[in-house]
Amino acid sequence: MKVESFVEEIRSLGIETIAGVPDSALQPLCYYLNAGECGFHHFVPANEGAAVGIAIGNYLSTGKPACVYMQNSGIGNIVNPVTSLANKAVYDIPILFVVGWRGEPGKKDEPQHRFMGEITTGILDVLDIPNAILSAEMTEQEIKNIFKNAKEALSENKQFAIIVKRDALEAGVKNAYQNDYTLCREDAISEIIKEVDANDVIVSTTGKISREVYEQCDKQLGHHKQAFLTVGGMGHAGMIAYGIAQNRTDKKVYCIEGDGAVLMHMGELAFLAKQQPKNFIHICLNNEAHESVGGMPTGAVGIDFYKTARECGYSYVASVDNIEDLQKQLQYIAGIEGPVFLEVKVKIGARADLGRPKESAVENKENFMKYHFPEVVD
Repeated sequence: MKVESFVEEIRSLGIETIAGVPDSALQPLCYYLNAGECGFHHFVPANEGAAVGIAIGNYLSTGKPACVYMQNSGIGNIVNPVTSLANKAVYDIPILFVVGWRGEPGKKDEPQHRFMGEITTGILDVLDIPNAILSAEMTEQEIKNIFKNAKEALSENKQFAIIVKRDALEAGVKNAYQNDYTLCREDAISEIIKEVDANDVIVSTTGKISREVYEQCDKQLGHHKQAFLTVGGMGHAGMIAYGIAQNRTDKKVYCIEGDGAVLMHMGELAFLAKQQPKNFIHICLNNEAHESVGGMPTGAVGIDFYKTARECGYSYVASVDNIEDLQKQLQYIAGIEGPVFLEVKVKIGARADLGRPKESAVENKENFMKYHFPEVVD
């Protein structure tokens, strides 16, 4: 289905506001919305639950339903506002959900998507959200039936979800976002890995960052056992890293996140600053985009994350945008007490031949624990 036709079907439901978090399966839609000529009020909030909040507020003030888009992993972030607010038993708010289907059963995908892919329709059923699957093989009449059912549900103040398979939407003009930074993210990660000691812990966020950490660890250290790759659970690497840091104060813990991940659960900055872990080094690689799912801009382009960390109470904060300053800051923060927050502003882009971890997620966990904490492994 052409993305323009898909958008017009959404518009035909009386929807004027769209909010969501970008997803690679929805890339044609995201590019189209990002072009800024779709005629919708379009917002990219910090997380999917926040998008539901926008949809609720939109309905309260206009009487019209909104559309919320997301990757199916984002369903976890909407469970509370859907069940506690939007459901018919509470405020009875109609919302159209457009959900990219990662981990579709029978299709090869990353390990973090496998289980959610299996239970996507089941979760929506439990949430009492009628749903339909959009695929590339559908006839025009089948597609019209989906939107007919969506219209009926919304008219009854129900929610409705369209689950979009990969390649179900035909792309229009690609409208990729670019920032003005020049520092390559993988080069920045290489410098970080060079600075860590053999006793230091590395926790990296989901997406391309963990893939680059994996390869740079092999290149710089000769192995990647030192790093825990948080291949799913966007926005939770900081809390995982803190869970390690507070138990093992004899080790420095480097948490490497992207700006989209930090933004998704930014409350962690206030929590970490309050806890004052002296062995915690928090590094945010900021390219102003959700690059791992297509490169669409975040909802916080132009924001200096290190200033937020400073206001929250981190012991030391800094921002760099070139390799020389990065090297100086890494050498300096390695010798001071934390919590430290270092924002590294990087350009968008990754090597075309960037690899993926060869081990399973469980194997990564076991190797990591055996390397750092052999005493707790059976």
